[in-house]
Amino acid sequence: MGFSDHLLETGTDLWDAQLRHPFVRELADGSLDEAAFRVWLEQDYLYLLDYARTFAILGAKATDEPTMAHCFEVATAVVGEEMDLHRSFAAEYGLTAADLAAARKTPTCEAYTSFLLRTARERPLAVGVAAVYPCGQGYADVAEEMAELADGRHSYTPFIRKYTSDAFVESVAWMRELVDRCAEAHPSLRGEMAAAFRRSAELEYAFWEMAYTGEEWPSERASAEVV
Repeated sequence: MGFSDHLLETGTDLWDAQLRHPFVRELADGSLDEAAFRVWLEQDYLYLLDYARTFAILGAKATDEPTMAHCFEVATAVVGEEMDLHRSFAAEYGLTAADLAAARKTPTCEAYTSFLLRTARERPLAVGVAAVYPCGQGYADVAEEMAELADGRHSYTPFIRKYTSDAFVESVAWMRELVDRCAEAHPSLRGEMAAAFRRSAELEYAFWEMAYTGEEWPSERASAEVV
């Protein structure tokens, strides 16, 4: 068993919770409230900007050329292809590129992106790689579950297709292999890698919850109540 598989085994509770989350189940059958999906679009757009920055940092820390090159390729692909996908989704839900850029991170999104960037900057490459692993593997597994639950085409079908595509599955396989190589090369860091993986997995679940509940900063909610 590779270390990436070990991490997934230790995170089974969080993985199962993600698959059962109403955001995931309702997106799969097409019944998800559009307001919840708009929140996800805005927040994931902001998340991806820092996700790309995280991979750029990991690439700078890599000591072998193939890993360095691939990390930079991931960062470029996120800023290009995946951001374009979000902008096209957003247009269908009345959100412009300017709306996405002007959105403010929710507390959960802020916590998640800050954790990824801080880990990538301050900790060894192996720990940073473990921190980003739950995002890729999580979306691949969630989308696979959605594809099994989906019954016919609906407005969210492009989301499911994106994260079950061969290209995305291959990118996750590369990430899994990198986790295994890092754990093999640095066994003393496995405990810290596991802790980083667990924290990101918790934040992945919180991200679905944030979008589904329309999370706001307490100050924004208080201001709205005063008005």
